[in-house]
Amino acid sequence: MLIGYARVSTIGQNLESQIEHLQAEGCDRIFQEKLTGFDRRRPQLEKMLSTLQPDDTLLVTSLDRLARSTHDLFVITKKIEAAEASFRSLREPWADTTSSMGKFLLTVFAGLSELERNLINERTEEGRVSAKKRGVKFGRKFKLTTHQQDQVRSMLQEGQSIRAIARHFNVGVATIDRIKRSTPLS
Repeated sequence: MLIGYARVSTIGQNLESQIEHLQAEGCDRIFQEKLTGFDRRRPQLEKMLSTLQPDDTLLVTSLDRLARSTHDLFVITKKIEAAEASFRSLREPWADTTSSMGKFLLTVFAGLSELERNLINERTEEGRVSAKKRGVKFGRKFKLTTHQQDQVRSMLQEGQSIRAIARHFNVGVATIDRIKRSTPLS
């Protein structure tokens, strides 16, 4: 079965042109969506992917109607492949898993997608290391100021209970316990 998927980014845009092209190609069923490609939750796309059967072919007028990045394209084509279905784009004839060359090119794009993810991770880590060198603190902000933390330590040394100290500062018991554990034994 030939299944079409048409998507426009906004409510004001029109699906008619895509639907006409998909019908002209002989699509038996067409899933339609009016959502931005940046929205990860696309109900019609998910529904269409879940209904694919072996030997079905998904047809789109253009790759940008299906995915916004090589990574997204890779994830979607993997789902299509898992259903033992095929994929084809009218505007990009190389994106055609019904042919050997199309399968090869999508494999290359999968490699590029992985490279893209790795480069993003490397740049993110470099940025984190650089920020730490500049003294940027990561994680949650402390609930208590340095002065308040010193007061907590004094109250602990005086023998006050963790629960009483937590009530005094209006924080959770875990906050006081963390300060206690970070305080060297004297």
